[in-house]
Amino acid sequence: MRLMRLTRLSVLSFILLGAAQTAGMTQTPSLPCHGAQRPKNVAELLFGRNIGKRLGVTESAFARFLDREVTPRFSDGLTTIDAVGEWRDRGNGGIVRERSKLVEIVLPGNTEDQARLDAIVAAYKRDFRQQAVGVIVRPACVSF
Repeated sequence: MRLMRLTRLSVLSFILLGAAQTAGMTQTPSLPCHGAQRPKNVAELLFGRNIGKRLGVTESAFARFLDREVTPRFSDGLTTIDAVGEWRDRGNGGIVRERSKLVEIVLPGNTEDQARLDAIVAAYKRDFRQQAVGVIVRPACVSF
């Protein structure tokens, strides 16, 4: 009887977890963080800067994009890193390399986090005629 109860609780927990994720609730997994570190989710946004085969998003255009779209949504802070991205062109199968920006944001843990990330991605794709923006959200132990 006890085994049945535990099984039911496990199934119920699994269902509730799935429902929470489906509803868009932000969850920070339990991590073995030490000292002042706390478990948080960190978003990495990967912005290619080519438009066609040429650099189309200048430093100043990207800075304006950050000021207009990213900073207002995540005003507690972020980090921007110059990078070089690489991906396979589905049209011709060739490898494309381009200058990129990596923006890293420690998410506050609000239910709006994903919607804010989605809005940033949509704005970049629209403003700079991009096919995609890479988005990685991962758990991390964080302290400042």
